[in-house]
Amino acid sequence: MNPDISIIIVSYNVQDLLQKCLESIYASKIQCSFEIIVVDNASSDQSGELIQKRYPQIKWIQNQENKGFAAANNQGIRLANGAFIWLLNPDTEITPEALDSLKHVIEGDSLIGACGSKLINLDGSLQISCYPFPTLGREFVRMFHLEGLIPNTSYPMDQWDSQNIYPVDNLQGASLLLRKSALEEVGNLDEAFFVYTEEVDLNYRLKKAGWKIYWVPYSIVVHHGGQSTKQNKTAMFLELYKTKIQFFRKHYGKVTTALYKFVLYFASLTRILSGRIMGLKTNSLDNQTMVQNYTFLIKYISNY
Repeated sequence: MNPDISIIIVSYNVQDLLQKCLESIYASKIQCSFEIIVVDNASSDQSGELIQKRYPQIKWIQNQENKGFAAANNQGIRLANGAFIWLLNPDTEITPEALDSLKHVIEGDSLIGACGSKLINLDGSLQISCYPFPTLGREFVRMFHLEGLIPNTSYPMDQWDSQNIYPVDNLQGASLLLRKSALEEVGNLDEAFFVYTEEVDLNYRLKKAGWKIYWVPYSIVVHHGGQSTKQNKTAMFLELYKTKIQFFRKHYGKVTTALYKFVLYFASLTRILSGRIMGLKTNSLDNQTMVQNYTFLIKYISNY
């Protein structure tokens, strides 16, 4: 008999966190049936040997190279037998009600294509895990720090009732439950996105096809955040903006993409200038890194 849910975890050099994530799943006494598929993107920390020995029931896919987040998740999706797919980051620890709460919501309305958890930090504070789709206007507001004047880049999540569900544009992929039939309609993750923005693209395609997307605040998941991507911060910084440009090019066309690159260019110049001014007072590593990153970004976007 096929399981209700296929849990797919893509891992890259986060052995200890992956083990904690798996321990939290098996300790949570999930009411529905599930399978776990771990896709390892060529880790060098012996994750495979240790995890497979402890959890032989897990389906393990060992890649010989880092295929990226989207491609690795798709490997798991193609192997999945559940009616629902739960994309779960390895740097998460789930609470007992997390998965069953998501399943209850998505089964309650056949038009819901995806729903996501409330992500929290280790201290219990709220993480931003859902937000409106990026547009040229929203990116301009964000890049020039105009949120105080034009609050259109985020949702008031800290003011939302924790017992209600909320329709949203986009959910973070750290804990994202997907209806398999919705994926079959709109397609899996776009593998042109190596890491970052792949879930934005997927959520956008789901919404465009008429599927509903909900944030479920009583499905709670602790998210350590960025443990794989922080291993090469500058490269990941550039990858973030590369994938944003990809998203604009794919969904908004050439003119809007060119305008977005224009916004990135001048926002980068302001950050470089302010960073160099700050450098006259204090030559902190964070300030140096910021100037370096945005200098690289200016060179990068002109060729992309």
